[in-house]
Amino acid sequence: MSTAELPALSGNVALVTGASRGIGYGIAEALVARGDRVCITGRGEDALKEAVEALGSERVIYVAGKAHDEAHQAAAVERTMEAFGRVDFLVNNAGTNPVFGPIAELDLNVARKVFETNVISALGFAQQTWKAWQKENGGAIVNIASVAGVSASPFIGAYGMSKAAMVNLTLQLAHEFAPKVRVNSIAPAVVKTKFAQALYEGREAEAAAAYPLGRLGVPEDIGGAAAFLTSAQSDWITGQTLVVDGGIFLNAGVA
Repeated sequence: MSTAELPALSGNVALVTGASRGIGYGIAEALVARGDRVCITGRGEDALKEAVEALGSERVIYVAGKAHDEAHQAAAVERTMEAFGRVDFLVNNAGTNPVFGPIAELDLNVARKVFETNVISALGFAQQTWKAWQKENGGAIVNIASVAGVSASPFIGAYGMSKAAMVNLTLQLAHEFAPKVRVNSIAPAVVKTKFAQALYEGREAEAAAAYPLGRLGVPEDIGGAAAFLTSAQSDWITGQTLVVDGGIFLNAGVA
């Protein structure tokens, strides 16, 4: 996006984790499009550099690191404050799902890794942004959960459990951080990203046919939802989980 194409600054600043690609990138893109300045994080520095270049280096910075690393969490918030002077919005999108199979055979060390990355890191980032800016100045937090966290999720049980914990973390933070900070979560169904590729690769038409809206999600769908939950239009919404699923849960009723 050229400087001439950039929207007027909104005055707000967001930190989006796991945003070099996929859902996180879609969220960062939506926030930049409305005039926010954004810090994105992720593990791969090259991918982050490419994302910043595409989003616009005038308004986007990056901090590379592992989401579960407390030093990285602190560094990302500190860098955002140094560059932009504030951090109004936190979007906890970083996540992992390294195992596929029955929960009866789940390696407990893998389960611990999933929770560390998907849940504990989100809590750590929330603590950091709260202390750095939001406690005194307010703002909003959006946690990216999953439909796997609000229903049974065969073969991705560890991921589903961690996302259920993310939903409850949202409730806890919303209660504690009120009235200064609103905290909500988004529970997407299958979104077309590299992360979810195994769920639809080679059978996208078949997978999409199960959705009443006739397609899988795209990152822009979640970006729009996150933009809403960090906007003035959602000022009286907190502690909620917004299911963005193309209507897939409509198929759960009794025939």
